[in-house]
Amino acid sequence: MLNELLILTKIKAGDIKAFEELFRCYYSPLCWYAASITGRMEVAEEIVEELFYVLWKDREQLQIFQSVKNYLYRATRNQSIQYCEHEEVKERYRESVLTASSSEQVTDPHQQMEYEELQKLINNTLEKLPERRMQIFKMHRTEGKKYAEIAVQLSLSVKTVEAEMTKTLRTLRKEIENYIQMK
Repeated sequence: MLNELLILTKIKAGDIKAFEELFRCYYSPLCWYAASITGRMEVAEEIVEELFYVLWKDREQLQIFQSVKNYLYRATRNQSIQYCEHEEVKERYRESVLTASSSEQVTDPHQQMEYEELQKLINNTLEKLPERRMQIFKMHRTEGKKYAEIAVQLSLSVKTVEAEMTKTLRTLRKEIENYIQMK
């Protein structure tokens, strides 16, 4: 405990060597722990890397009142559980959208025309996106790939894939809002 307190004090003072020592000591075990919760090593690595990034970035304000080991494992556990919950929500949403879209058949000609117009608008908007952003969107929405799978396939971080999807959805939302206001 005293050794951990000394390392933590050094890290707070900006000692990169102390931080590297902590990283080397806990990175691998934390990855295995996170993988045991998420079921995916690449996601576990992202979680642990993000944890250490935040630890270094916020080192001056860091207040750990227990052992550093307990803090790291608890933070890893919390982030892993949060990831799993988020994935579960996304999967439920995807299932509900697929169920709704397959069960809804448009019979009214006017509705059918509006649906086709909106579909054209979406396709045109997607075609205007940068190539990588469009590719990420299609891999996720059309092929049903998870962000981590896309990240591995395109040699990107999961955070980059998330950011690109957020930008795409924001663009689509804006175009659809403009379309609805014009009606």
